[in-house]
Parts: sequence; structure tokens; C-alpha cells
Amino acid sequence: MSFRSIVASGLAVSLATIPIAHAAPRIVARIAAADGGWDYTKVDPVGDRLYVARSNDVTVVDLKGQKALAAIGHIAHGHAVVPIPHSSTLLVTSGNDDSVRLIDETNGKQVARIAVGSDPDAAFYSQSLGRAAVMNAKSGTISLIDVPTHKVMATITLKPGLEYAAQGPGSSLFVNNEDESELETADLSTAKAGAAIALPGCKSPSGLAYDSASGMLISACDNGKAAIIDAHSRKLVKLLDIGSGPDAVILDAARRKAYIPCGDSGTLSIISMTGKAGPHISGVMKTERGARTGALDPRTGLLYLPTARFAPGTTGHHAPLVPGSFHILVVKPF
Repeated sequence: MSFRSIVASGLAVSLATIPIAHAAPRIVARIAAADGGWDYTKVDPVGDRLYVARSNDVTVVDLKGQKALAAIGHIAHGHAVVPIPHSSTLLVTSGNDDSVRLIDETNGKQVARIAVGSDPDAAFYSQSLGRAAVMNAKSGTISLIDVPTHKVMATITLKPGLEYAAQGPGSSLFVNNEDESELETADLSTAKAGAAIALPGCKSPSGLAYDSASGMLISACDNGKAAIIDAHSRKLVKLLDIGSGPDAVILDAARRKAYIPCGDSGTLSIISMTGKAGPHISGVMKTERGARTGALDPRTGLLYLPTARFAPGTTGHHAPLVPGSFHILVVKPF
């Protein structure tokens, strides 16, 4: 069981004569798992696995059987889980002890623990550079890690308040800064910081995705907005209205959609990346309170949104949870 790069088939199908049935977005299943906090999730489409970063470990879900298989690793407030291509390794950020854990997913054992900056949060793997990038929220730095050698190869110094990041054109890096309400920029190949991009009207941006087909970045803002930024001109293009309490932007590049789960309003904002007007809201579906992050299976287009039931009369995503209520929503958004 390991994460491998997806090889696109050379098959082409003409859809011109096939009638398309338009179905309303809906929740098609709920997958139960152990209680506890959660943050970012990731799908391994080749291994048919979903990984959810939890407070103390990583939940592994079998996508074919739609059931939780195991809890692996020992994490101190897990934020992000990243399957490393062509290996059986998971990289998991451990926020409370300023480290990254490398876990062998075949046996659940820790392979290495790597010291990084203060409060490592979001992370991703750059296929083009062969490095993992870890956003250290409180220190305002980015650790670039060579996973096979378990070493931090470079550190990029930005500003405190770093949230999610995305690699744009070439080796350009864009990172949301929730404290400054702006996008930080850097070059991954030179490990040098660039000029920040102002995001007026976007408060405390968190989730971020880059759509290479349009050249647009989508940033989820805490004040019920999604900021659309041109990655080439590095300018804010427009703001879209979304729900409240977002924490992720999930891109479906093949179907030309982006999804923003909003945990406070319990809604999913659907953004179409096509059309003369550019990215625009094409729909909103009801999900559940707390569903603020998630992951996409690129083969099926299904979304997986972790959440739980909250104690009655409470507000905010740090409110007490009802015991035994953690689950993952399986959403068919089309």
C-alpha cells in the first residue's frame, strides 16, 4: 500500500452524443471513525486510501470498502498528512512539538522525526522539485525537506501567520497569511522570499488552491469570501461570496470545479472555473456543521469531509464534540 503518481490513460471518449443527467449535489455516505480532533485530509487514488490528520495520529480509510481501517503514528496535534510519491511514507506535521513525523504506512511505525520551525501546519509535496514544503505558522518559515535523507535542505523566512500553500507556475510558491490577510510568495528553487500580494476584503485567509488551466489561485477567507488571484500578474481579481468558517479549498482540475467546505455554516460552496466571467459560484449545498476541510478523489469526483456532532448550544469549531459522533461525509457534488 503506497502512494504512486497517477498515470493518465490515453483513452479519449466523445461525449457529444451522450445525454448528461444533472443530479443535485448530495451526501451519499458517512464513514464512522474514532473520536478526536481533525485537520487536513488527503486521498491516495492509486492505493484507494484516505488519510485524515488527527490530534494524536492518522486515520486510514479504505475508499473501496468505505470504512476506517486503522489509526497509525503518534502525533502531537497533527495538522497535515502528505503521502510521498513512489514510497510507503506518510509525512505528518506535528504542531505541538515543532516536528514532522515520517510514518511507514505499511506497518504504522515512525521512520523519522524531523525538527522544523514553530507550529508546523500545512504541508505539500512538490513533484517537480522532489521536496516536501512545511509551513511553520508561528515562526513564519517554510522548511523544505528531502524525505529520503530526512533532512531540512533549506528554510525560507516569510512572516508569522502562515496557513495553507500552493505551488504556482514553475517553482513559485504562494502561502496564505491569516494574520496579515495577504498572500506571501517565494521561489522554491532558490528558497528566496518574494513580495506579498495584498488581499483587500479577504480576512484571515486559510485554504488555498492553484488552478493551472486558468492561472488562478483560490483563497478561502474567514469573512465569508473567496479571493480569486491571478498567479501571473499577482493581483487580486475578484471576491466571491461563500459560507462561514472555511478552512480548505479543494480543486477538481479535471472537472473544472473548486469546492470550499464551510464548517460554521455547514455548507459547501461550489466554484466553476469555466465561463466568460471566469471563476464564479455555481452552487451551494448543505453539508454539516464542522465540515471545514476535506479531500477529493480525482477518479470519481467524490469529496470526503471529516466532521462530528457538536454539543447543543455551542458555537465554533473548537466546541465540545458529542462522544462517538466523528464521521467522514462522502459527498457527490454534481
